Amino acid sequence: MHFLQFTRDALIVLAGSKAKGRDFVYFTEVKNIPSTDLATIERLWNKFSGGKFGYSVQKKKFKQCKENFEAFCTKIGWTTKDGEVERKKRWFGASEFIYDVKKAPEGHLPLTSALRGTSLIKELLKHPVWDNDDWKKEP
Repeated sequence: MHFLQFTRDALIVLAGSKAKGRDFVYFTEVKNIPSTDLATIERLWNKFSGGKFGYSVQKKKFKQCKENFEAFCTKIGWTTKDGEVERKKRWFGASEFIYDVKKAPEGHLPLTSALRGTSLIKELLKHPVWDNDDWKKEP
């Protein structure tokens, strides 16, 4: 799961010195992440998952869910059922997420914490790098 930590660490560094100092990214800092760097991270996710994972995949799923975050979480497998109650999967401790590319639903990874709300993931999915397919081109 070192690939998840790499993605998280890279976003923190790319978001700027304040994010690096606090060790997490505020949603307002996403605009500071250079498109070229986010595109590189995305190409890695796409390449090593056979196109199954990445922010561009999550953006597609989010749009399919009409930008309803709860429906999106269900669609990409970020929820589970405890009896009749649906809840978000646990991030810490014994993680309930699926790290096997063959078993995980499309868009399941990368994980983005929503502990401080859903603004960070929403801003990542709105980043201008996804406005066209230029991110797919190797530099």
